[in-house]
Amino acid sequence: MITCEGLVKIYRASGIEVFALQGLDLRVAQGEMVAIVGNSGSGKSTLLNILGGLDHPSAGSAQVADWDLTKLTDRQRDAYRRRVAGFVWQNSGLNLIPYLSAQENLLLAMQIAGVKPDQAEARRLLDLVGVGDRQAALPSQMSGGEQQRVAVAVALAHKPPLLLADEPTGALDASSGQMVLEALQRVNGELGTTILLVTHDMGVAALAGRSVRIRDGKVSTEALRGEGEMVILDTAGRLQVPRKILDAAGIGRRATVTLRGRTVLLRSPDENPSTR
Repeated sequence: MITCEGLVKIYRASGIEVFALQGLDLRVAQGEMVAIVGNSGSGKSTLLNILGGLDHPSAGSAQVADWDLTKLTDRQRDAYRRRVAGFVWQNSGLNLIPYLSAQENLLLAMQIAGVKPDQAEARRLLDLVGVGDRQAALPSQMSGGEQQRVAVAVALAHKPPLLLADEPTGALDASSGQMVLEALQRVNGELGTTILLVTHDMGVAALAGRSVRIRDGKVSTEALRGEGEMVILDTAGRLQVPRKILDAAGIGRRATVTLRGRTVLLRSPDENPSTR
C-alpha cells in the first residue's frame, strides 16, 4: 500500500535548510495498522503530510497504491486527497465544521469528495465509531472524544483506502483516547482500511499491529505487537543503534564491525577482543 525509499524533505527558511526527513525507508502492507512514533522534530508529521498529499517530497520516492506522490500535478494531488487519503488532526476543531451536526459533517465531506451524499452510509459510519446516537449533535454539544470519533467517520466519508491520524488522542484524557483508539481498531478490522497513526505515546503505539520509530528523519527501529524491538537497515545498509545500547557497550562515534558466521559484532575500537 505504501512504499517510501530514500525519502527526503527539506524546508528552507531565511536561507537555512532544515532536513525533516533524511532518506527514510518505509513499507506498509494493505490493511495494516501502523503506529509512527518519535520525539518532536523527528519527522513523523512531515511523513504524514507527504503521504496525505499535503506536502511535496524534496527527493526520494513515495508511492501509495498506484499513485506516485513525487510526480503529481496540483490537479492530481487534489484527486488523490479526494480518493485515497483520509486525515484526522489532533485538534478536533480542524476536523469538523462547528455549525453542522455530526451527520451533516459527513454528508458535506461526501459531497466535496464527489460522492453522492448517503444518509444511511453516514449513520453506518457513525455507528462504527461508536457515536451513532450523536448524529444530530453539533460539535459544541459533544465531548472531545466524541468529536474525534466523528472526525474519524468524516475522514472515511469518501471511502479512502488509507487513513492518516496525527496524534488523534493527544488532546484527550486517557478514557476518551482509549475509545478513539478502539474506534480506529474497528475501522481497521471491519473495513480493512490501512491506518497510519502518529503518536509519541508508546501505550498508544502498542495497540497497533506494528510500531515504527523515526529518529532524525529516518526509520530506526520497529516492533510487532507482542514481540521485541528490531533495528532496521535502510536500502544503503545503514542502521541506527539505540543510544542506550551504544552507551552500555562503551561505543562513541566509531565502532569496529566483524562478521563471525551469521553474526555481526559491533564493538568499541579500543576493546580488547580477548576480553569479550
